Amino acid sequence: MPKSLFPAASAETRAQLESDPTLKLVNEYDWTSNPLGPIPEWPESLKGAVRVMMAASAPMAMLIGHQGILIYNNAYAVFAGQRHPAIFGMPAVDAWPEAAEFNADKVMRCMRGETVTLKDQEMLLDRHGQFETTWLDLHYSPVLGEDGQPLAGICVVLDTTDQVLAKQALARSEERLSLALSGSGLVGTWDWDVPGDTVTADDRFAELFNLDPQQAGLGVPLKDFLAAIYPEDAERVGEEIATSIREKSPYHSEYRVQGRNGEIRWVVASGRPRFNAEGVIQRFPGVLVDITEQRRTTDALAESELRFRTLADAMPQMVWSTLPDGFHDYYNARWYEFTGVPDGSTDGEAWNGMFHPDDQDRAWGVWKNSLDTGEPYQIEYRLRHRSGEYRWTLGLALPIRDASGTIVRWIGTCTDIHEAKLAAEERELVAQELSHRIKNIFAVLTGIISLSARSRPELKPFANELRQRIYALGEAHDFVRPHSSESRPSVSQSSLKSLIERLMQPYRDVDEQRVTFEGDDTEIDDGAATPLALLFHELATNAAKYGALSIDTGRVVLTGQGPTDGRYHLSWKEVGGPEVTPGETSGFGSRVIELSVQGQLRGELQRAWDKDGLRVEVDLPIEALKRSAKLQRQS
Repeated sequence: MPKSLFPAASAETRAQLESDPTLKLVNEYDWTSNPLGPIPEWPESLKGAVRVMMAASAPMAMLIGHQGILIYNNAYAVFAGQRHPAIFGMPAVDAWPEAAEFNADKVMRCMRGETVTLKDQEMLLDRHGQFETTWLDLHYSPVLGEDGQPLAGICVVLDTTDQVLAKQALARSEERLSLALSGSGLVGTWDWDVPGDTVTADDRFAELFNLDPQQAGLGVPLKDFLAAIYPEDAERVGEEIATSIREKSPYHSEYRVQGRNGEIRWVVASGRPRFNAEGVIQRFPGVLVDITEQRRTTDALAESELRFRTLADAMPQMVWSTLPDGFHDYYNARWYEFTGVPDGSTDGEAWNGMFHPDDQDRAWGVWKNSLDTGEPYQIEYRLRHRSGEYRWTLGLALPIRDASGTIVRWIGTCTDIHEAKLAAEERELVAQELSHRIKNIFAVLTGIISLSARSRPELKPFANELRQRIYALGEAHDFVRPHSSESRPSVSQSSLKSLIERLMQPYRDVDEQRVTFEGDDTEIDDGAATPLALLFHELATNAAKYGALSIDTGRVVLTGQGPTDGRYHLSWKEVGGPEVTPGETSGFGSRVIELSVQGQLRGELQRAWDKDGLRVEVDLPIEALKRSAKLQRQS
C-alpha cells in the first residue's frame, strides 16, 4: 500500500516533491502508530487539504480531529523553530503546552465548523529554547469531509512580531516627540507644494493661522496662511520667503500672528526650500515654534534693564555691578564722568587700578572677603578723578541672591566723600584743640585748688575730693567729645559700659577688674555722660574709703536692665567688703549724686545698706540718656 500523499506521481515527480523536507517527513512518517492511521486510509478531502497546505508558501498547520493532530508545511516548520520536527504528528495541546488551553479552544471551534480570525494575537511561546513574546495573525477554517462534517481545522499563521514591535516603538517615539514638542513650544509643521501653490499643515498650525484643520490637512494656498500674519510683519515675511527661494538658503523668520480674537502671538518659522535636478523649486517644508512667552520675558527683561540703567544714570553716585565671581561688567554714566576713562576700559579686574596705589591691596582684600563670605562690601578709598587727583570715595555693595540663596550678582555704588572727609579732618583738628584747651582749664582749676589748700590746711581733704571730681569731669569730657575714625576709642564712645570701664580704671588690680558691668548695655550721649561720671566717681570714692573697695577682697558689680517701658535700671552692688552701717546722706557727695540723678537725669535713686555691702538702685528715663531721643520727642 503506497504511503505517499501523491501515490500516482511518477518517481521523478515524487523526488521533486520530496525536495520539500516537510513533505518528505509526511511521506516517511510512521502513521500506523498515530491515531490518524496510514495515509491511504485518510478521507480524500483531508488528503486533498493536506496537499494544498504542503504546497503553500505561507505558514500553515492542520489540526486533525478532536485531538487536533498537528501536521504543517515547511514554512510553519521554520516558525516552530527548535520544536520541529518533534511536534510533528502530536496533538496540538501537547505540542505547545504553554498554549494548550488556547489550542484546545481553537480545535473545538473548528470541529464545530466555526472560523476564527485573530489580529496581532499576543502569545508567550518557547520556540528557541526560551520563552519569548510573539504576536501572530491567525486564521482558522474547518476542513469538511464528504459528508459535510468537519474533519479538521486548518490555520494560517503569520508572525507579526516585527511589525507590532515597530508600531510600539513608533508610538513611543511619537509620544516622546509629542512631549518634547509640547515642552519646546513647537506649533506644528507645514509643507508647501510650490508649483501647485498648496500648503498642507497639521491641526495646531492651522488653528494658529485661523484655518480649518481639515482643509489645511488637504492643502490651501499660501496666501491663506499669510493673511493671518500681523500687517506690519506680512510684507517682510513675504520678502524673506522670496529671498530664501532665490538664494536657495535656509529660511528663518520671527513675526507675529493675529488670531480671530485679536490676540497676538510671536512665532519663529524655520524651513528649507527643496529643488529638483534642474534647480526648480518643488517643495518648501518647515516648522513653526510659538515664542510668545519667551518674547514677553525678553521684553520684560529689556524694560527692566532700561529702567535700571535710567535710574542708575540719574543717580548722583557711581553705580556698578559684577558677576558672582566679582567680574565687573557694568558701570553707569557717573563712573565714566568721574574717572574720565573710556567705556569698558575698567571691566573685569581693571577697576582696582583706579585706586590710589596705597589703597589697592586693602581694597582688593576687603572685596575678596565679601566675595568669599557674601558679606556686604564697605570701604573708604581714594579713587582717581579725571583731573588726575585722587579723591576719597565710599564704596558699598550688596549681593543679589536667587530663591535658593545663591549669589547671582553684586550691585555697588561709589560716593564721592572727599569734601566731607576733609571737613571731618578739619573738625577733628578743631575738636582736639578745643579738648586740649578744656583740659587745660581743668588743669588750671586743679592748680588753683591746690594753691588755695596750701594756705588752708583744714581744707586739704575737701580739695583732694574736688580735684578727683574735676578729674572725673575731664574723663567724661574726653570720652564723649566728637571723634574721627582715627581718634575714636576702640570701644563705642556712646556706651554706658565703656564709660564705666574707663572711669573705674584706677580701681583695677593687675590681675582683675574689681568693678565689673553685667546685663544690658545702653547708649549715652554727651548730655548724660557728665552727671553719670559724677555719680560713678562719688560711689567709687566712697567705696574706696569705707566700702568694698577699701579692702583687697571687695569688688563692685553694676547690673543694667532695659530699656523696658522707656526706662533703664542700673544697680550698684558692693560685695566682699567690710560690714556697713547706714551712712550720711546729706553731705556734699550725696548731694552731688542726687543732683546728678534726680536733677539732671530726672531719675530716681534709692540706697540700701545690705549686710554684705551698699546697694544703690538707679532708675532713669531712657530719653534722658540720649539727647537725640529727647529732641525727636520734642519735635
